[in-house]
Amino acid sequence: MKRLLYSFLLAAFSVAAFSCSRSSLDADPYVFDSGAGVGHDLIVLGDKLEDPYTVANMTKALQAIYPTKASVVQLVPTDNYVRLLPRDDDDLGILEEMGVQMLDHPLDYSIVREGDYYHDSSIPEEDLTWQYAVVPTDFVAPEGIRCELLDECFIPNESATKASPDWIDWDEVERAAFELTGNAAMLGPQTKGKNASPAIPEGRITLLDPEYDSEPVGLKGVKVSCNVFVKFARAFTDENGCYVMERSFTSEPRYRIEFTNRKGFSQGINLIAVKGSVSTLGKRPATGYSLSITPQSEIKLWRRSVINNAAYDYYDSCTSNGIKIATPPTNLRIWSVPIVNGSAAPMLQQGPVLDNEYIQSVFGEYTPLIRMFLPDIILGLSGKESYSAIYRSVVHELAHASHYMRVGNAYWDNLIKHIALSYVTSGGVTYGTGNEDFAGYCDVAESWAYYVENVLYRERYGDYSKVYGGTYWFSPGIFLYLDARGMNRFKIFVALANDVHSRDALKSRLLSLYPESKSIINEAFNKYL
Repeated sequence: MKRLLYSFLLAAFSVAAFSCSRSSLDADPYVFDSGAGVGHDLIVLGDKLEDPYTVANMTKALQAIYPTKASVVQLVPTDNYVRLLPRDDDDLGILEEMGVQMLDHPLDYSIVREGDYYHDSSIPEEDLTWQYAVVPTDFVAPEGIRCELLDECFIPNESATKASPDWIDWDEVERAAFELTGNAAMLGPQTKGKNASPAIPEGRITLLDPEYDSEPVGLKGVKVSCNVFVKFARAFTDENGCYVMERSFTSEPRYRIEFTNRKGFSQGINLIAVKGSVSTLGKRPATGYSLSITPQSEIKLWRRSVINNAAYDYYDSCTSNGIKIATPPTNLRIWSVPIVNGSAAPMLQQGPVLDNEYIQSVFGEYTPLIRMFLPDIILGLSGKESYSAIYRSVVHELAHASHYMRVGNAYWDNLIKHIALSYVTSGGVTYGTGNEDFAGYCDVAESWAYYVENVLYRERYGDYSKVYGGTYWFSPGIFLYLDARGMNRFKIFVALANDVHSRDALKSRLLSLYPESKSIINEAFNKYL
């Protein structure tokens, strides 16, 4: 599963006029930022701020606006602001399954330096740090997970205010709460003043593949999140990269891209324990924020975005005219490692065994994290900066993930054993020699993954000049030969059952499935003996 390096070519970029699917405008209504200043360092906190959304502060604001009437209104908490201390990844998984949205830094501090991770100085660096969340008032933390109530909050929304008197202008009360708590500077220009209205954030995030097209496409299916103190809004982008939040803001929120995709996969390696890596975009207008991501953008943002779209497109490629290849697991965890060249699909979160000697040999200092958080896909991105190079790595490993869904854990254990044995005993020779005990598993699995890589690369870029994986002892050329003669990847995938773990078994299964193609199948296997 080691991958070749690919050269990085910079290309010029221009934003084309575009109309989001939800807009009736003839031209793109959004003003785009380049993303060059996105920060990925440790967040540096400043002063502690007074949260305007506490029940006490919202009550004071209500009384300030309606001094003669406020006494008839009793605010009750809509949400609780808590911090949680999970012990391990299992605890994080339980909280995520409960729908708890967490950040690893407190929400009521100023930010001196933006970043995408934080670690409380009172917590040992090898342990998970406090996670901060806004939860329902009846939330009960699972047993063993420490939970501390920080504030009871009143966050105006339709359900919270529907029973309140109709003479209350909750937008005005919210603005007053910011002023009374010393946070008036946070009110955006468009939301200040007595006649101002709150704004619903919306925007578009685009991504450019200059090797494929001169026009950008949407960053597909990714989560965009924003918050001011404990008030959060989240939305997934559509296929055009457009998002619209469901909640309005009177102040300027902090925006972030959380690389958790609505297809089900997530990216998560930041040397922090979060379901999806975060690219923090900083404080932006309440009306919304739009971003154009290109090879010149901040490198982590660029790579994560390419991985996101490549994976999204791979999931879509698994269905054609009602015929399907198994998609990867819906909870697939993709980790990217910038200083490593090797990539792998160990599918560790799904259940296969972890061979520590192999992981240590290939991934070095990342081994403790890999052992703790069990990624399914590990992408080594050293030297991979172009869209096409990252794209090939992603679809190759996702082809493995589809194969895993067909064959299961026992098959994958044997494949991992082969990779471990060949890599460790041969002094780092990728895939071994083909003579090892479990080499047949590698023969089938790698032939399939390189075949899919070649086919999808050719479909995207129209470049048939290369055959990736063609120099190893296994033969993706068998599948490419069949594909060129009408046996496409959907037909081939049917043959990849859990009892097919040798070239002979593969040939036999294809012959039994497609007797009408007997001569073509025999030609393919004879050509690549």
